[in-house]
Amino acid sequence: MRVDHLTREYPPHVYGGAGVHVTELARVLSRQVDVRVHAFDGPRGDVDGDVPVSGYAGLPELAGANAALRTFGVDLAIAADLAGTDLVHSHTWYANLAGTLGGLLNGAPHVLTAHSLEPLRPWKAEQLGGGYALSSWAERTAYEGAAAVIAVSAGMREDILRAYPQVDPAKVHVVHNGIDLDGWRRPTTAEELEQAAATVARLGIDPERPSVVFVGRITRQKGLPHLLRAAEHLPDDVQLVLCAGAPDTPEIAAEVTELVEGLQARRAGVVWISEMLPRPELIAVLAAGTVFVCPSVYEPLGIVNLEAMAVGLPVVGSATGGIPEVIDHGLTGTLVPLEQADDGTGTPLDPQRFEHDLAEALTAVVSDDARASRMGVAARRRVEDYFSWDAVADRTLAVYRQVLG
Repeated sequence: MRVDHLTREYPPHVYGGAGVHVTELARVLSRQVDVRVHAFDGPRGDVDGDVPVSGYAGLPELAGANAALRTFGVDLAIAADLAGTDLVHSHTWYANLAGTLGGLLNGAPHVLTAHSLEPLRPWKAEQLGGGYALSSWAERTAYEGAAAVIAVSAGMREDILRAYPQVDPAKVHVVHNGIDLDGWRRPTTAEELEQAAATVARLGIDPERPSVVFVGRITRQKGLPHLLRAAEHLPDDVQLVLCAGAPDTPEIAAEVTELVEGLQARRAGVVWISEMLPRPELIAVLAAGTVFVCPSVYEPLGIVNLEAMAVGLPVVGSATGGIPEVIDHGLTGTLVPLEQADDGTGTPLDPQRFEHDLAEALTAVVSDDARASRMGVAARRRVEDYFSWDAVADRTLAVYRQVLG
């Protein structure tokens, strides 16, 4: 069986959970089927020697066009390069059009994994302008025509069926995201511990102080402004470590910058790391933390939560989307109630209440070292039991076989 995965992100150009998902899934699937990856951002070689990767640059004729049109240009190039495939598997709206066209062109079924949904991210209009209508059209067309849709959580499955009522519920399958258990773990050897200590010191983090760690892109859905307002109410000795970059728009970048600088002026220990850290350095940051925070207003699952849990951190997260399927409330972390508008924005109906509850939940964990440690151990055990990539690959293959008959 030959399966072609189509994706916006692939190493070395990975900036979100979808890129991590495709990378890990392709690696594990390649042990059982012929996997080929087609990705944006130009040519590159094989990532690990087992998965052939074709990279595509944008069409020069569209260099000055709307971003969505530039994306469609790459999709056309990918669709033209799928001859001989048995099944096409696309990830995110960026590659959905390539999957739709490539499947039709080659008489192959198109499977897609839902990492997010355009109707639930209306703020994307800030970034894409009229291109948001194009991205929404491409996604809707793909979902309604796909042979199967994989949702990364049961919450995401509900969102899909609500956003796209024309989709047959029988073809929407839940396969949770996974985590590389060997790649995400606390430093243990003398060399690892020394390198981790050097990283933490270089980044300006005090390992002797309790800390709250956030990792994510600067986008509306990640809820970072809510966290920054909540942080005003954290105990004075608590650090806030923000691994946050790649802003969606100048507007959200300016808002976050203003909030961070204001917070830094009023309290010590606010560390903002805007560059994307290599995995060993990010693990060092997580391992030096006390609790991980996920204040998202929209999150199909939250692979960053799995990464933090694998390193042994408890997670305080919004009770929205797929997050409740990851956090075992009271055992591996805390779920913060979040009442949201039903207009697709995910806006908290009472943002001050949400921010107060978030601060209270974080304070409860960072103020009790023994409890935080117990939760961290339980968090690692949970990802070991439920979220290995081998299990994800097996469930994905089952979907392929069902589609192919």
